[in-house]
Amino acid sequence: MDETTRTELEAAAFRRLLAHLSERTDVQNIDLMDLAGFCRNCLSRWYAEAAAEKGIDIDKEAAREIVYGMPYEEWKTRYQR
Repeated sequence: MDETTRTELEAAAFRRLLAHLSERTDVQNIDLMDLAGFCRNCLSRWYAEAAAEKGIDIDKEAAREIVYGMPYEEWKTRYQR
């Protein structure tokens, strides 16, 4: 498999993961941490770190908004128990 195809497949899987997490707002970050060892906040941090490696400045809140699909504070108000 060539590098471009691999990257496209990884990006598609990541978008699918974000869509799944958006649909499963009943699953709290603590549940993810307990079961999988990562949570939405980890994903947003990894996203920002990957951007930084490419010389792109994405702050913590912008990365969280990408992962959560809305501002983090709004998500917490709506869904965090």
